[in-house]
Amino acid sequence: MTVRPARDDDVPAVAALERDNLGADAWSPALVAEGVTGALPTITYLVAEVDTDRGPTVVGHAVASVAGDIAELQRIAVDAAHRRHGLASTLLDGVVATARAGGADRLLLEVREDNASALAFYAARDFVEVDRRRRYYRDGATAIVLRRSLGGGCGASGQFPGR
Repeated sequence: MTVRPARDDDVPAVAALERDNLGADAWSPALVAEGVTGALPTITYLVAEVDTDRGPTVVGHAVASVAGDIAELQRIAVDAAHRRHGLASTLLDGVVATARAGGADRLLLEVREDNASALAFYAARDFVEVDRRRRYYRDGATAIVLRRSLGGGCGASGQFPGR
């Protein structure tokens, strides 16, 4: 398995992963194309690729936004047939490396409050809850905002000033 920056020819595979994994919340192929091709300057798409009988195949992706000292994991998705093999962890490691290289000292993300497996996944990778966003998703579900420190700077201690 390889994690690498997405290329223009990965857009159809990434758009399919969006549709298959995120349903009504999936980003359109046009928006995916803008991000992959560099039209969105703070956005980085990474893909997980495995060797198959048909050659290298994209089976997962992650999307990060890095702006100054804050990075945000906007998406992470793995094809159902390739889950539970460490691909999401490897994609997350790639996002962390991208964020650090971009100068970020913390990584933020949102997770549906009813997604116990995702919450456990991120908790095991040093993310802590910092906020909740009520009615964040189209169906009215609440998002839990998680943060992981990436080293010195804001959030490095896991505590907020004055708390």
